[in-house]
Amino acid sequence: MASDSAARRPILALAPRLRGRLITIVGIGLLVLVAIWLVVNFVIDPQQFVLVFLAGITNGSIYALVALGYTIVYGILELINFAHGDVFTWGAMVTYTVAVSWVGLDGSQTGFYLFVSLLLALICSAIFCATLNMAIERVAYRRLRNAPRLAPLITAIGMSFVLSNLIGVIFGFSYKSSNALLPTGAVFYIGDQPYGWDKLIVLLITVPVLLGLVWLVKLTRWGKAMRATAQDRDAARLMGIDVDHAISFAFGLGGLLAGVGGFVYFAYFTQARFDLGFRLGLFAFTAAVLGGIGNMAGAALGGYLIGLIENFNNGLSWHTPGPDWTESIVFILLILILVFRPQGLLGEQLSTRA
Repeated sequence: MASDSAARRPILALAPRLRGRLITIVGIGLLVLVAIWLVVNFVIDPQQFVLVFLAGITNGSIYALVALGYTIVYGILELINFAHGDVFTWGAMVTYTVAVSWVGLDGSQTGFYLFVSLLLALICSAIFCATLNMAIERVAYRRLRNAPRLAPLITAIGMSFVLSNLIGVIFGFSYKSSNALLPTGAVFYIGDQPYGWDKLIVLLITVPVLLGLVWLVKLTRWGKAMRATAQDRDAARLMGIDVDHAISFAFGLGGLLAGVGGFVYFAYFTQARFDLGFRLGLFAFTAAVLGGIGNMAGAALGGYLIGLIENFNNGLSWHTPGPDWTESIVFILLILILVFRPQGLLGEQLSTRA
């Protein structure tokens, strides 16, 4: 018996290595297949491929904004704020209220008036959602910081339903829509297909916001306090940091990103409904996990990857499952990431902190 155990030890020691190599081989194989599929589609119709790619970047910008809100809150509290998608929906509804109901944008305005009106809607949406998210943290989550993890998780799900149904009660349960709010003229042409100003404006809003977020978190006093709180809450208190304010700031920052995302979504797609945040929030959460939840660069990368996956599946012509399969593909990807690399593409090993 002793000799059998001694003979098994080298085999058992090799098992994790073999499993790791097998996972690596499977992952590389899948990437090679996807690369071949993309190359063939590019060769068949390069014009369509480029247009779909640019549309994916545009949609990915919205996912990135919402995913960053998830990852900021998770990074500081290790809480998955399932109400975040509904805060995003509130941003879209505030944009509708300010831009369409109050200011009266109907697609006929141009120039300075249009710019000021959209800027007003953007500011109102960002401030409202930041305030709303901070209020949610104060009312629903603060007293549960030391509770078992299941308690804040269930509370977040409940808060999601509350926010969603409040939108339905106030704005109705059908779509709120408008005429085009962003200019739709062509910036340039790809073959005979135009790349519109509306897509470019989405990037011109999103990219500075993402860069500003990096600057705020990495270089400002509030950002450093937030990062210190995320690393060790007790040590941060001993260093004189107001932990409650740092956490509230993180929620406000996440809400601000949701508000900007809601504005961009409504301005670009010109419609929203009370349950918009459910699907988009799940996609954005998947993006955060894909990139590495708690990692800002990973969340942004995940958002753009999800946008590209969605548009490649919907827009390419050669051997795509079709739009009905988009959700399945995204969540199959989530399952694969959780199985093979649970920390995400850019994330570190997941924490086991109580």
